[in-house]
Amino acid sequence: MSDIRVRFAPSPTGKVHIGNIRAAIFNWLYARHTGGKFLLRIEDTDLVRSTKEAIDKVLEAMEWLGLDYDEPVVYQTHNLPDHLAAVEKLIASGHAYRAVKESKNAVTGETMTGEVVLFRMPKEGVIEYDDLVKGHMRKKAEDTQDFVIVRSDGSPVFHIANVVDDIKQGITHIIRGDDHVENTFKHIPIFKALGAPVPQYAHLPMIVNAQGKPYSKRDGAAFVGEFHDQGYLPEALFNYLLLLGWNPGDDREVLSRDEMVRLFSLEHCNSSPAKFDIKKLTWMNGEYIRQTPVADYRREFLDRVSAAGLPTDGADIDGIVAQIQVRTKFYSEIPRNCSYFFTDDYPFDEKAVAKRLKKEGVPDLLDDLATRFEALPEFGETTAHDLVAQLANGESMGPWVHPVRVAVSGLGEGPGLFEMLGLLGREKTVARLRRVAARLRDGSL
Repeated sequence: MSDIRVRFAPSPTGKVHIGNIRAAIFNWLYARHTGGKFLLRIEDTDLVRSTKEAIDKVLEAMEWLGLDYDEPVVYQTHNLPDHLAAVEKLIASGHAYRAVKESKNAVTGETMTGEVVLFRMPKEGVIEYDDLVKGHMRKKAEDTQDFVIVRSDGSPVFHIANVVDDIKQGITHIIRGDDHVENTFKHIPIFKALGAPVPQYAHLPMIVNAQGKPYSKRDGAAFVGEFHDQGYLPEALFNYLLLLGWNPGDDREVLSRDEMVRLFSLEHCNSSPAKFDIKKLTWMNGEYIRQTPVADYRREFLDRVSAAGLPTDGADIDGIVAQIQVRTKFYSEIPRNCSYFFTDDYPFDEKAVAKRLKKEGVPDLLDDLATRFEALPEFGETTAHDLVAQLANGESMGPWVHPVRVAVSGLGEGPGLFEMLGLLGREKTVARLRRVAARLRDGSL
């Protein structure tokens, strides 16, 4: 098993699509599970788009997601002499031939007429292989056509460069998206013509949108950098992309990296299209934040609160963190979701105000409750709850809970109301209830 060698071979274009990085994740996990090697090859033969910045984006995405590789990075342009030597070998053996044909310049994209080299596809029988995900695949040789492997400007095309580099790197398994299936039917004859062993192939299902069409930037964030900028954790994105085409064999969804490595197998990969669900990814991001060690979350929490200019003196930070961590989906939400714990100048959600406060009798209800809270011998989570429960007299506490929540926090949702009131304390709670009641009466809220 330790002889297994897989690779991630992106063509850098400036942004790393989630479909491409998912292939990297599957290759990395397969190598780690089997004790094999995971290699990185930058296919930078597109000299227009393969800039240093584009290559850096690939490297940054891999580092962010923890996709370490086992040998130095290979740059495809450095292997040009090997590509052309393989072409000459194919010509000499009759597997390729020169012809005059139109082709595109690799640098300018301009169509030009000149001598190219074509690979001669077999004309009889079938091309077939056992795909480790899709099962047995076959295509009649008569349904294939010869294709260009060297352009008229002398530059080798993807097909020959890709195969020669796989041979040179000793790649044993090629795990990639099923948009490459047609390429595989071209590449297998090249491997055979060069006298090289054919790797085993595993084609992963396409990532699609809600309509079943290929997922793209039109459907929302589609590139790794966008998810990073929006506050998704690398662990969450890694875990979610793994589940787009694979399952652990049970109902588990949130897995540690060690569990993924231990459980991963190509046998558990799915062949049907994988539907991208941003809500599911957001939920998973929240799950990872909830699982973050409290000390780490507390550090992040204080950094975010401090950066927002919120004063924390005298606040029960540990109590607040306990309430906010389990409700955090993005770290960027922290200041907005807890500012009311630290300042009386907290913003009000307009929809929550309209729904919960702009009702007849609410100002009187808030004033009445403020007076009752003020008269309690002791004020805290339990005593506040018991008082409201007594007022409800066995009915729903909603008529009190909802307007009070918006009044003291400005938000329509958050921690349990009585936990919130306990953390705020009697003085702040009473003052806020009366202030909001007054603003409702004078129309300033």
